[in-house]
Amino acid sequence: MNLKFRRSHLTATVEELSQFAFEEEEPIPHASPPISPTTTLSPVQSFPAIDQAVTRRHRPESPPPVDEGPTKAPVVANHPEAISVLAEETAELHLFDFISGSFIKQDDEVTATVTEVGKWQYWLQITGKERDWLGHAVIADINPVFNFEYKSFIFNAYTPDHQAYSWLLRFKDQETIIRFQEGLMQALWEQLNEIKWNKSKEDERDYVLEAFQDLTMEDAPDIVEGEEEEEEEEEEEEVEDEDDGQKSEHYDSDEDEDDVVTRDDDGNVNSQLAVGYKHDRSFVVRGSKIGVFKHTPNNNLEFSTNISKVQTPSGKLFSPKKVMLHAEDTNMILQDERNPNSLYKMDLEYGKIVDEWKVHDDIPVNTFAPESKFSQMTGEQTFLGLSRNALYRIDPRLAGNKLVDSELKQYVSKNDFSAAATTEKGYIAVASNKGDIRMFDRLGINAKTHIPALGEPIIGLDVSADGRWKDGKNEGKLGFEKSFGKDSKPQPRRLGLTPAHVAQFQHETGAALSFTAARFNTGEGISETSIITATGPFIVTWNMKKILRGSKDPYSIKRYAEEVKADNFKYGSDKNVIVALPNEVNMVAKQSFKKPTRESIATPVRVGWSNGRRDSARIGGKDSGRYKLGRDDVVNSPY
Repeated sequence: MNLKFRRSHLTATVEELSQFAFEEEEPIPHASPPISPTTTLSPVQSFPAIDQAVTRRHRPESPPPVDEGPTKAPVVANHPEAISVLAEETAELHLFDFISGSFIKQDDEVTATVTEVGKWQYWLQITGKERDWLGHAVIADINPVFNFEYKSFIFNAYTPDHQAYSWLLRFKDQETIIRFQEGLMQALWEQLNEIKWNKSKEDERDYVLEAFQDLTMEDAPDIVEGEEEEEEEEEEEEVEDEDDGQKSEHYDSDEDEDDVVTRDDDGNVNSQLAVGYKHDRSFVVRGSKIGVFKHTPNNNLEFSTNISKVQTPSGKLFSPKKVMLHAEDTNMILQDERNPNSLYKMDLEYGKIVDEWKVHDDIPVNTFAPESKFSQMTGEQTFLGLSRNALYRIDPRLAGNKLVDSELKQYVSKNDFSAAATTEKGYIAVASNKGDIRMFDRLGINAKTHIPALGEPIIGLDVSADGRWKDGKNEGKLGFEKSFGKDSKPQPRRLGLTPAHVAQFQHETGAALSFTAARFNTGEGISETSIITATGPFIVTWNMKKILRGSKDPYSIKRYAEEVKADNFKYGSDKNVIVALPNEVNMVAKQSFKKPTRESIATPVRVGWSNGRRDSARIGGKDSGRYKLGRDDVVNSPY
């Protein structure tokens, strides 16, 4: 609006508009004099800041950051008495500084010692000539990474209040770092598997040693100069045009965010996400309710309806422990934690549970998985079930118990199965709380391949459609059709954050990392290009092309102000990610993710805002009045 003439510019004459043209415009001055001429902003740089100050003027300004000074080493824990020494080497010691974002030398010469201190318990001690620097248990959470090019070992150490510090040891030569690596990995292997290192197979030892080396691929394709930079520029251009928000009632960015109730009176929050394959729908579990959201053609989420009561055929209300879409997305299979020997079938057309399937009197269902990667796109009725020590097929069409006895594989030993995934051909990967993975080409037989544990328990597992890749806590080739020989063991690669980023994440949140199940983007006839997972308020996505190239930071992040409860790619693409926060459901563009820097790690995105409007959907109470919907939203009657 033209303030001088108090009418729209659309009705102004050329002469009137010419009064507002300036050939030379002076920069907008700073509130205080600049330190040097190089810090002066140009007019173009200044305008967005002024505009933002006007549009956000009612919001209190954040206080200026406090100069924390360089990161200092924490107090050293008392180290236990050693039973035996596995490694003892001399190195330089560096500590990651959160302020500068770099490793700063702490000591020119320290002694790094790995010792056995108890039954399957091991200790890493670092001591200088003048002081003790560090004492820490050897566990998977130290995130060990060896870089032989720089003769360095990077790892994390934690204080009793869960603060993480990232340390770097630099050794004098290759022989020294190799000796230290063998000692440390022996300790970690024995701690994880409770098996002596010298009693394990040689190929298994090599497998573990390779897994914790820095990410480099010998068979990585040649990088065309500038190609990676061009890709990143393309991604930045794409995100400018990408509307990653859901239409909602909030179109004015100055509106108070607190005018909408986003929490249930019963205290429930979003807990699970199921993304439809056959139809463009996503389902979000919240206590004993399920919200249904439509994927719109312009990549937004639109609230569709609310399944307000998840209850058994006998009318008993429950909160599903796990859900899975089934039979062309017309049904949903649900599990009640209080009834581990049964599953429930929900008819999504009617929004109610229509059947209870008793699986077996004595064998519980700890988790379940589809018959094959894309079986939910078909009318396939059978699917896989797992107990802690058994793998079997479930057929709902059977009379009585639904477990298929002829396709049951039980183990006498305590394998502690925790997750399963299938390929397009129906090959099966089964993970355990011990951290190992077994692979089968069919049910009822011994595993074709056993991959030893690389870390903590595996709580989620996914495989690519062709079975070549799998992700749990790490990533490598899968061997389904025949057992791997000594020279063809799959090459493992731990897809973790760098120790420095782990320390920064935990420095920001004050909590240990706890990843959601990692997922590939998926779709019939498309190649997997990305992997996604989340920990705390951070979503992390890996670019597989960058992984194969051996790029330094093959992942990007997006930080929210709240914990990410569940996440997955939209079916058929890796361009959009569906995110469930405690009280919000978003679809966001993957290109809006950022490189992990001090700024992107420390700064949460403002939840629900995109181009001046809300981009989130909410699940409220059973009455639709809790759902604050946009002008263009179409709402069906709640079930």
